[in-house]
Amino acid sequence: MVDKSPDAFRTISEAAEELGVPQHVLRFWETRFTQIKPMKRAGGRRYYRPADVELLKGISGLLYKEGYTIRGVQKILKEDGASYVAGVGRGDIPPRKRDDEMATAPPPGTARAAPRLRGSAARQPSSLQPRLPLGDGVADGGQLSRDHAEKLRTALRELGEARKLLDPAVRR
Repeated sequence: MVDKSPDAFRTISEAAEELGVPQHVLRFWETRFTQIKPMKRAGGRRYYRPADVELLKGISGLLYKEGYTIRGVQKILKEDGASYVAGVGRGDIPPRKRDDEMATAPPPGTARAAPRLRGSAARQPSSLQPRLPLGDGVADGGQLSRDHAEKLRTALRELGEARKLLDPAVRR
């Protein structure tokens, strides 16, 4: 790839390569972050301005390095503005620390999977039993089928048991 001037516009493929994300992620981010507004030419081809790329770098860093959720980054954009997030992307501004329950979570990519429950522990009733509609199918009024509802109950039971194991470890 030919090196471009820092002031040059980037195509979606160039921006995606620079950020290390697939192109569809950039298209998705456009739907979630109204501040991302690439120029579009005939045929819908996107061109990202240098400021757009800086903003995308900030969003990427907050999501992938700092562990924020999309909603968390949206909140930062609303409270601090796009220039703050772009500054984070340039490395001029240190990212703010998360102030929610995730502040005590391990850094992204370092957490270990929860142990699988076997035997009677996996079958114990949980207080987290969901109250789900048991219709005949999703198409008939938006309710879950019995089979899907049971699978969801099982998954929620397993998550409840995993939480019981993990909560004491997080409190230490």
